[in-house]
Amino acid sequence: MSHLFEPVKFRDIDIRNRAWVSPMCQYSATDGVPDDWHLVHLGQFATGGAGLVFTEATAVAPPGRISPADTGLWNDEQTAAWQRITRFLHDHGSAAGIQLAHAGRKASVQAPWEGGGSISDSEGGWRTVSSTDTAFGDLAAPRALGEQEVAALPEQFAQAARRAEEAGFDVIELHFAHGYLAHQFYSPLVNDRTDRYGGDFDSRVRLLLEITDAVRAVWPQERPLFARISATDWVEGGWTGDDSVRLARLLAERGIDLVDASTGGAVPYADIPVGSGYQVRFARRVRAEAGVPTGAVGLITSAEQAEEIISSGSADAVLLARELLRNPHWPLHAADRLRRGSPSGGSLWPRQYERAARR
Repeated sequence: MSHLFEPVKFRDIDIRNRAWVSPMCQYSATDGVPDDWHLVHLGQFATGGAGLVFTEATAVAPPGRISPADTGLWNDEQTAAWQRITRFLHDHGSAAGIQLAHAGRKASVQAPWEGGGSISDSEGGWRTVSSTDTAFGDLAAPRALGEQEVAALPEQFAQAARRAEEAGFDVIELHFAHGYLAHQFYSPLVNDRTDRYGGDFDSRVRLLLEITDAVRAVWPQERPLFARISATDWVEGGWTGDDSVRLARLLAERGIDLVDASTGGAVPYADIPVGSGYQVRFARRVRAEAGVPTGAVGLITSAEQAEEIISSGSADAVLLARELLRNPHWPLHAADRLRRGSPSGGSLWPRQYERAARR
């Protein structure tokens, strides 16, 4: 029996396997509303056998979008558009997850294929905000949020969480990674504040804990809440693996059910040793030392590699991104390679595709 294809349960949500879709920005929405592209993009992963399908980073407010073409969840039109997508995911056996985010100083930029630079107000952009007034690389300098503005951010996440329930999502993941707003607070490389949200470890993680508390208070108790963190900044003097273990314990105490362990993104000058499964060790360490379930992400490509991550206890799930863009049916083929399931019993293959499963 494959460990990768064992079902897993978080709170009252059953997930058919541990091969999950990592959030991947598409830069293809209009006014934050997901459209046919998002239905097909996300739907193909459900028909491809994924256990849990996450949306892209979805902004809790208009200034939180990475680009003007990012999805959002702050109004009724967006909520209704997401309902169509979650219905399709459920109809084809996948749990539906949404990643709630605010990009902070890395917002108001072009899509990657347009260059990725800052967009001016006249071009449809906006003044970005952050824990600091220092720019990320060549991007436009942000405005440092006032203390009361920071204290108001958790309610934006809570309002989006209420809409996520209405939209039919099973899981929320709070995006605390990759140099976006939450990470701009907890990374000592970025946070230069002197108020209650800056300084020592406890002050720098305060916003994350307040967001978690606000969301957990409105998100149904029977539905799981995850958090993605950057487990290291990859820079001396930055956030460390020790810090991540400490943070994971605090998040778990507040109702986080799984920590999705990614890395990097706080500063543009980090030297990141990218390679096959290069971030798995952080998921393994958080799982072992903080005693919280974890997800592993980052250049996980083969069925055998994913199986070893789960069977060795390094993580409770693997999240795939680029490999699924190359092959949306990766879970179907991985199950075949690991010899689980057949077209006639317990198969992941949609009935419409079963003829292709037979050799």
